Amino acid sequence: MMTIQYRGKPKSEALNKLGKSWGIHALRSMASPVGSDIVLAPARALPETRQVIFRNINSTQGDAMPDAQLSAATPLPPATHHTAADFHPEVLKLFDQYVHGAIDRRGFLASASKYAVAGVSATMLLEMLNPNFAAAQQVKKDDPRIVAKYVEYASPDGSGKVKGYLVTPAKYEGKLPAVLVVHENRGLNPHIEDIARKVALDNFIAFAPDALTPLGGYPGDEDKAREAFSKLDQTRARADFVAAYGFLKAMKEVSGKVGVVGFCYGGSMANYLATQLPDLAASVPFYGSAAKTEDVPKIKSPLLIHYASNDERINAGWPAYETALKAAGVKHEAFIYPGTQHGFNNDTTPRYDAAAAKLAWDRTVAFLNKHVRSK
Repeated sequence: MMTIQYRGKPKSEALNKLGKSWGIHALRSMASPVGSDIVLAPARALPETRQVIFRNINSTQGDAMPDAQLSAATPLPPATHHTAADFHPEVLKLFDQYVHGAIDRRGFLASASKYAVAGVSATMLLEMLNPNFAAAQQVKKDDPRIVAKYVEYASPDGSGKVKGYLVTPAKYEGKLPAVLVVHENRGLNPHIEDIARKVALDNFIAFAPDALTPLGGYPGDEDKAREAFSKLDQTRARADFVAAYGFLKAMKEVSGKVGVVGFCYGGSMANYLATQLPDLAASVPFYGSAAKTEDVPKIKSPLLIHYASNDERINAGWPAYETALKAAGVKHEAFIYPGTQHGFNNDTTPRYDAAAAKLAWDRTVAFLNKHVRSK
């Protein structure tokens, strides 16, 4: 056991010092009963099998802290196991604005600082909310059940050449249906690659293009990816995804039926592609902006639409979209998942909701099997 002593230090000072040094992100009430322990769970800077224990903070010594110990203890879940409930609702709203470019990093930190508590800075809050790809990975890149590789395809009306991630089951007979996987507004990051591998395990051929290809591709850093995305020519990007559909549909291994599933920006793209591709077999947008009302009558594919309940920005468009879909006779199902945040399917951040994500994914696979796999 390693003991770090703060004898005679005020507890607030000790908490702040430890918080800034080790990235402590959550604490029980400092007004705990005399003789009790206050346990602080670690952020990513601490090993997952450690926790900080402050003993007898409210001891007979008043505001003094006799000892602070960093001790081996019951293993704690990794940072990605934090949930939206661990954050003030306003912090989640600020993060959503930050992710979608409404405010920059400085703006988030300035606004989030008012919700910080002892030992937890606004910078720590942002670090906790940012993705942790390694901890959340569901299907390893070298999983023997799949074959994954990067390929390029032609997009003459878009960016010319676009890179994508192609994943197939390792063993299959005949031809398979295919699913186009469309990323969020950061390009082809490890999370989307993981989803493509997951789709392949459900016995589809999965293809995830990288819209950031003309700007050098996903840069390996979420902030840089967001910045690059703001510079993307969206007209060409839309053409790139239309071309990706054609590339996938023409593959000799594909049965001829192709569906699309997209998340956030990708959800918006899934709605858009449904208006542009009359032979699209199915479209599954997760919390994406609605298609233009005037384009809804062009939709021929069935839609399975997933919304988070706490997502005012996206949900504001649903009533008009629903009305237009019904008026055009478009087959659709829509689900709003109670108590969830925008991005609830993304298991790399605390906005992830495991129960809602599983339900939505089970519905998605069943929907794709019905409309893309069936003859």
